[in-house]
Amino acid sequence: MDWKKVALATGAGILAGYVVKEQVSSKKGVNPEKALKIAKEAFKKQGPISGSWIYMKPEQLNKNGINYDVYRGGISRNQDGETSQYEFFIDSATGTIVDVSEEAS
Repeated sequence: MDWKKVALATGAGILAGYVVKEQVSSKKGVNPEKALKIAKEAFKKQGPISGSWIYMKPEQLNKNGINYDVYRGGISRNQDGETSQYEFFIDSATGTIVDVSEEAS
């Protein structure tokens, strides 16, 4: 067998495998750690934060008649001696912040 053909076929197979891997991994969405990082970065634009948390399993959220698979988490911050707590929901597929609400103290 011609070694050039073997090398070419091997290279094409490796390239095809890489392309398929990239396509599959790009559809996985956002993991909980990345979702928390997105929320923290958004809140830090408004000032420092003092704490954060996130549930590791996605939940269902219906917002304006649309169903989302979301990660639910929270952020706390101290402003003028007062602690404010916020709950957020991040779309697990896109990483978009779907909803934020301030929790009653």
